[in-house]
Amino acid sequence: MIVEKGIYIEFYSFLMIHISQNIEIIFGKIADYWIEDGILFSRSKPVKRTVSLIQENIALVKEITQNKPIPLLIYLCKSPIPDKATRQYSKEQLSSVYSAMAMVSEPGLSQLIMKMVFQFQKPPIPMKSFSNELDAKNWLQQFK
Repeated sequence: MIVEKGIYIEFYSFLMIHISQNIEIIFGKIADYWIEDGILFSRSKPVKRTVSLIQENIALVKEITQNKPIPLLIYLCKSPIPDKATRQYSKEQLSSVYSAMAMVSEPGLSQLIMKMVFQFQKPPIPMKSFSNELDAKNWLQQFK
């Protein structure tokens, strides 16, 4: 785990992400994380997810959140489609790490992910897609 402090501004394909000063950024293999105002933020990476990578990532998130489910605001990026076993494992683990999930992405991407992972059943936690961070943050407040 690599941790860095400071301002982190990046153009992220469709929006600008600004992280406040003195926020620790934890760098993982499939995403980078930080916590602000009781919300876990995640900057997704364009890496193909596998069961082993998801297991490692869940352990990282549990370490960051002290093993307590927390609302997640994730900035999605395009990445290779994971296999069925990885999608199933991810779905089974969601409620153990997150209380709710707000997905910020370019139009259509989060809907595609939702359709792939939750094609035949309701998600195990509240999930919603957004095109901007402010609306996503406001929606997540109810799950803190």
